[in-house]
Amino acid sequence: MTVRRLECGSAADGKLAKGCLLCSEGSKMVLFVTGICYTGCPYCPVSLEKKGNAGTFANELRALSDAEIIGEAEAMDAMGTGVTGGDPLCDMDRTVHYIQMLKEHFGPKHHIHLYTSTIDPDKIKLLREAGLDEVRFHPRNSEWGNFDTKDLEKIVSIGGLEVGIEVPALPGREKDLNSMISRAFSAGVSFVNLNELEFSESNWDMMKENKYKLKDDISSAIRGSEETALALIALNRGRRIHFCSSSFKDGIQLRRRLIRMANNTAKEYDVVTEEGTVLRGILYADDLDEAAALLMTKYEVPEALLFIDRKRNRMEAASWVLQELADELPYKCYLIEEYPTADRLEVERVPLGHHARG
Repeated sequence: MTVRRLECGSAADGKLAKGCLLCSEGSKMVLFVTGICYTGCPYCPVSLEKKGNAGTFANELRALSDAEIIGEAEAMDAMGTGVTGGDPLCDMDRTVHYIQMLKEHFGPKHHIHLYTSTIDPDKIKLLREAGLDEVRFHPRNSEWGNFDTKDLEKIVSIGGLEVGIEVPALPGREKDLNSMISRAFSAGVSFVNLNELEFSESNWDMMKENKYKLKDDISSAIRGSEETALALIALNRGRRIHFCSSSFKDGIQLRRRLIRMANNTAKEYDVVTEEGTVLRGILYADDLDEAAALLMTKYEVPEALLFIDRKRNRMEAASWVLQELADELPYKCYLIEEYPTADRLEVERVPLGHHARG
């Protein structure tokens, strides 16, 4: 086997786990079951909004029902789901239910992988019976140098389940990481993933205490993490080890998921960009129904190119329509670029017509 350099600086020796392949295509929904976790990894990047919070998120959607989770997966035409947290095993009832629900709705080919720091054979057996296809364990970083694999060996023996290890490549911990990698493969795991360590709002103090530095001015990746991962791959040639870079997550995985979702959910009046964002016109009026009637009667705008978003108290319209008519309309009109996600994160807003000239 040879080490392959992948997009955005990632690398791999051997084939990627199926969960990684689907993520790289942007075809996996992220199901954040709960923010509860008792491991307490100091470098945990989970946001302050989610950490310690028992709420469930499907991608960016705060999911309050099974139907919302299914709807989010359908919106992106998901080929699989990555179950994460917190630690999903801190809420076994909900995690088992979600796995069963997704398999029942989408069928056995819907691939499900799960991240956990709980190496518990009994719990993993229950998850496998529910339909789990792949599990990735995150041992406590304090245990890397003396990793006990007894329970891991039991899990590997369950059968029908691809088992791996996934941890961040911490600079200065190469010896401990290499020890854990050797023990994990001896226990029978199929693969090891090494993620590039990143700064986040929730781990900033720990990063400062350890005097970690940013690798450059355009990312949140830590200097030395990539070099640590590549050195570990070199020390373990012939084993399935994958280094996932920080820029790969944002530049490839997220972008492709956005493109997939945008193309699957775009309305007739939307323009999907190469980055997976959506361009549309928006109009604000005291009476949106009256504004819609004006556009359809006086200006003969097809109804399919208009949509009254009552939740956001605005009208959406084809960007080219508002760009042409904005000067004649007595309303505030804008061209906006936003994500096709549940939170509809706005990237840019440009005033149109007389409103643009103040």
